[in-house]
Amino acid sequence: MANLAVGTTQRIPTSSKPSSPTTNTHEPKEQHEKTYADFKFYCPINIPLTAEAAASRIIRNLGNFGLYYTLFVWIILFITLIPQREVSLILLVIMTYVTTLYCLILRSFPNSVVLHRIIDKRIVLSLLFIATAVQLILTDAGIHFAITLTSSVPVVLLHAVLWITSYEYDAYETQEGSSKEELAPLTGGHNDIEAQNSDAV
Repeated sequence: MANLAVGTTQRIPTSSKPSSPTTNTHEPKEQHEKTYADFKFYCPINIPLTAEAAASRIIRNLGNFGLYYTLFVWIILFITLIPQREVSLILLVIMTYVTTLYCLILRSFPNSVVLHRIIDKRIVLSLLFIATAVQLILTDAGIHFAITLTSSVPVVLLHAVLWITSYEYDAYETQEGSSKEELAPLTGGHNDIEAQNSDAV
């Protein structure tokens, strides 16, 4: 028994199973860092630096959001006329239908020379606005009209001054190293850069 115990040797297995490679289900760290680096927070509110920038932004936003601004003022005027001024309310709705019909005619005939070149749409819309104001004044709703414009126009102008479009945000970024923090264009040709430099001089 003792000889058997001494004579036995323990064999080390020579064939070991290769360890199965661990599958990494997580994305590499570099890809996460690149995603976080590409992430940018977009803030559509910005204070213009100069009076010229504020004026150009107001003009641009009035062209882009003119319909929404008009609808905002119209809703306030409509609500103020509901309690006591039924006749003025009916006239306001009629003039709104006339204006909408004119805008639809403009959209229906985009190639019409008479509608788009001979007759200026800004003049027609201004005449419709003046006619609406005169009708409201004649129906004793002039004070409602004045209060509506006084309360809504400052809000519209404030939004037009502070709001920047996504195109403007993508096309311009703050130029680092400038004491005035002016906006420098990111896109544009060589001629645009020369024109900007000449304007700056």
